[in-house]
Amino acid sequence: MKQRACKVCNTIYEGDKCPRCGSKEFTEGFKGKIQVLNPEKSEIAKKLNIKEKGKFAIKTR
Repeated sequence: MKQRACKVCNTIYEGDKCPRCGSKEFTEGFKGKIQVLNPEKSEIAKKLNIKEKGKFAIKTR
C-alpha cells in the first residue's frame, strides 16, 4: 500500500484513515518527510508545530 499524508495533521501513514486524528482526508502527493523522535527538543518540530513523535510530511498538496 502507498504512503499517504493526512491533510489535517500531515501524519504519514498507510491505511484508510489517519491514526493520529482520524481524518479520511489524505493525499499521496507530498513533499519531504520528517521523523520526529523528540518533539520537545526539535527546532524543526517547533517550526512545523508538531508536538508528538512520528512521521510527518513537510508539505501536502
